[in-house]
Amino acid sequence: MTSIMWFRRDLRLRDNPALRAAAENGSVLGLFVLEPGLWNGAGPARRAWLAAGLRSLDESMGGRLCIRSGRPASAVPRMASDVGADQVHVANDFTPYARERDRAVVEALPDGVTGVATGTPYAVPPGTVRNGSGDAYKVFTPFSRSWRATGWDDPLPAPRGVDWVAADDDTRVAAMLEKALSGALESMPAAGEDAARRRLRSFLEDDLAGYADLRNDPGADRTSRLSPYLKLGVLHPRQVLAQTLSSSGEGARAFETEIAWREFYADVLHHQPQSAWADLRPVPGLAYDDPVDAITAWKEGTTGFPIVDAGMRQLLAGGWMHNRVRMITASFLTKDLHAWWPVGARHFLDHLLDGDLASNNHGWQWVAGTGTDAAPYFRVFNPVTQGLKFDPAGDYVRRWVPELAHLSGKAVHEPWDAERGYDHGYPKRIIDHAEERQVALDRYQRGRG
Repeated sequence: MTSIMWFRRDLRLRDNPALRAAAENGSVLGLFVLEPGLWNGAGPARRAWLAAGLRSLDESMGGRLCIRSGRPASAVPRMASDVGADQVHVANDFTPYARERDRAVVEALPDGVTGVATGTPYAVPPGTVRNGSGDAYKVFTPFSRSWRATGWDDPLPAPRGVDWVAADDDTRVAAMLEKALSGALESMPAAGEDAARRRLRSFLEDDLAGYADLRNDPGADRTSRLSPYLKLGVLHPRQVLAQTLSSSGEGARAFETEIAWREFYADVLHHQPQSAWADLRPVPGLAYDDPVDAITAWKEGTTGFPIVDAGMRQLLAGGWMHNRVRMITASFLTKDLHAWWPVGARHFLDHLLDGDLASNNHGWQWVAGTGTDAAPYFRVFNPVTQGLKFDPAGDYVRRWVPELAHLSGKAVHEPWDAERGYDHGYPKRIIDHAEERQVALDRYQRGRG
């Protein structure tokens, strides 16, 4: 028998239940489909990261990865016919788009070809964790307790001796991938399964013990940097948890909580698919603005607020942003500029290597005050005090805002108070935070009735 292993968010050989199921059926065609809508809608950094991940997977398969471009409902059935496959294997996916895509593919498969879904991109599949009444959790803390209690399987090794089926190269697709790779950011991390495992080892050895204390310090840069690998599925959360659970330290528990947040947001999206691009908890009377020039300044990192500008420039330069700074920049857009959160969520998804729909968009709603938090409307981050608290030495800002590199220590967060703060062309503040904070609070109070 011949199966197709349709890779999507699982570009790895190790601990890949869908691949093991395909290999147990006989020969395997490894297939990835570049979907034009997703490919064209991604920014250059995201396209380069995917292209690098596919190249690494192809190398691990001895050059046998088949990559096609088109609608999956056409490309997958066509490849099944071409190779005489009797099964198409996938890992379950849970975004609204993915569910509809997979339904369409299964319906289009030729007679006699079966779709088989095994495993998920999560330690605990979305929809599994329920409260005592059998309902989905709406708040993170009780979800996380139940999530830990549910547990997960141990990771499995890669299947041995897979009989990979060869397919002709598509020169047009190959050219698309090469073009994407040519535009890769210099700071893009090493791609692929082996690189992910090296990064995990480095984090466990060097940074896990201090993670609870240092994870919120963007200048220290002591986060795991594993999220881009989890995004493409070159690393599975099971593989990470298998390592951290052996540690009794506070850092390990704090890091596992971050993984639980990722799984919580996937669960929320599974139960509330409309929340992908709409408020989970709408504030009916809340008014929004569309300040085009201010939003452009936010995107370019020229707002005049150093910690905000540092984060937005890090995003553009490296396709990544420190998590604490993501919250600060999101608060600035939604609470200081009064823009609706999808404006920022889309910008992040265009640029983040680790941009995940559930985590990104529900994280934005948490900050904006329309998400999973029970009473979030009064949370308005002060970008100055946030910078002073979480980047007290100013290292993060100086790294990404060279116009302020001449200022030492915490003075970098308040260039307006420094005698020569604006000597190198740093822009003045585009808004008054105290005024806009009050505007945000007043609007939320009115919107809540």
